[in-house]
Amino acid sequence: MENLHIQIIIRCCSYDELSPADRALANAAREATNNSYAPYSHFSVGAAALLENGITVSGSNQENAAYPSGLCAERTTLFYANSRYPHLAVEALAVAARNERGEFVARPIEPCGACRQVMLEVESRQGRPMRLLLCGADTVYEIGDAAQLLPLSFRADSMR
Repeated sequence: MENLHIQIIIRCCSYDELSPADRALANAAREATNNSYAPYSHFSVGAAALLENGITVSGSNQENAAYPSGLCAERTTLFYANSRYPHLAVEALAVAARNERGEFVARPIEPCGACRQVMLEVESRQGRPMRLLLCGADTVYEIGDAAQLLPLSFRADSMR
């Protein structure tokens, strides 16, 4: 028997320590929270994707009374990016959230399992990693690629 060790590297920094480009992407994710439709959870999430040509696209969570019919901000953003710009890679994805009082959450939020799987597929499709910026009110987690968030993941080659 052997042990399998899985490691994830997360760079923790303050919002002020971000590069100007990353701060702009984080701001776009924060701004996207204003377009959230969250009448049930009162938890507004926004995401912004920086494409390889410098374009930024954004999306927000969209809830539904039939909960499984809603969609997270990360998937809304990535699906829009792929449907609008199918041949452009996503360089980075930033995610931010506000609580029911309209305040940005203190601690960075983590993507759900379904979003992690979609992020992994985006990386697989484009053949390169996508940096993630998970943004809290002041703390930002930077992760070099989505694959780190989903160890032992199910991929296309899992079916071979």
